[in-house]
Amino acid sequence: MRLIVTDSYEKMGMEAANIVAGQVYLKPNSVLGLATGSTPVSMYQRLVAVHQSVGLDFSEVTTFNLDEYIGMSPDNPQSYHYFMQENFFRHINIRPENVFLPNGMAEDMVAEGERYEQLIESRGGIDLQVLGIGQNAHIGFNEPDLKFAATTHKVELDEETIQANSRFFKSAAEVPRYAISMGIKTIMMAEHVILLANGRNKAEAVRKAVCGDVTPEAPASILQLHRDVVVIVEREAAALLPPIIRGVNITYKE
Repeated sequence: MRLIVTDSYEKMGMEAANIVAGQVYLKPNSVLGLATGSTPVSMYQRLVAVHQSVGLDFSEVTTFNLDEYIGMSPDNPQSYHYFMQENFFRHINIRPENVFLPNGMAEDMVAEGERYEQLIESRGGIDLQVLGIGQNAHIGFNEPDLKFAATTHKVELDEETIQANSRFFKSAAEVPRYAISMGIKTIMMAEHVILLANGRNKAEAVRKAVCGDVTPEAPASILQLHRDVVVIVEREAAALLPPIIRGVNITYKE
């Protein structure tokens, strides 16, 4: 595991964007796993800027998003379909037929999960997966549990997640209670993983992910077992990490 600590949210996004851009440059037909929420926005902004300034080419790239709310149509401004279009896809030259998100409107979520897994497999698997982390250490919408959920599946959101996501809605009552999410196995099968975090409210989750026990009660902790993961955090999110962590290569970026 590599850990990069930056002194600002913007620099966190820049470091992540550099890795994604390098992946696309070296493998133009890369399969990217993407995340939503406020954390990766600066990364998307930087990637858009690189595309517009030097022509970073996304025309052969395929993307798979981690999750979507159940019962929310793609044109709803709170949906992750809408988020990705507004924050990334419509600003770059990616082909619409190469963009995939789980269908939150599917009648059968088990069948939808199987369909999504087959799509990922048909594209050769995910080359680079971008993750955020919840305050309860969830990745995707894999909430703390007694076991690691394997593949794309229906999830009941924890109350902590609902409260955290309520800032995007008029009230917590409007936050969907269910989502469909890639599972832990799907995430761990990616060739490379980037985990992003910013803010003091994520510090405990980052500590659990980087140097806590590997347990389903802290889903992000499973990343300690991944063969190639880079954790990029700004200083507030790194506040509870010890200065030396066994097995972790730590770099500070001013």
